[in-house]
Amino acid sequence: MANQEHQQRFWQVVAQIPYGKVASYGQVAELAGLPGLARAVGRTMSRLPKDTSLPWHRVINAQGRISFPIDSDGYKRQRERLEAEGISLINGRVQMKHYRWDGLAE
Repeated sequence: MANQEHQQRFWQVVAQIPYGKVASYGQVAELAGLPGLARAVGRTMSRLPKDTSLPWHRVINAQGRISFPIDSDGYKRQRERLEAEGISLINGRVQMKHYRWDGLAE
């Protein structure tokens, strides 16, 4: 489980993901200096308050998929937010080659 310091590092990375780009849970962990903690990133994102301004919706799994169950409100909300930023899903997947954030200042 991620401690408070880890959570803050994850939040700092997620806050930097630009509009129209996505990052995987593993990428967030690596950029936070905590490689191997992709699941901790997922747990941290799942515990954010509903009214957070953090762009949590830009974090997806390594296959380019939304991790919520496809028929859930969370899935629908995340997909709507991604699509509102121009990020399209083809067969339920974000095309990581096109939308993946490289982690550098853009």
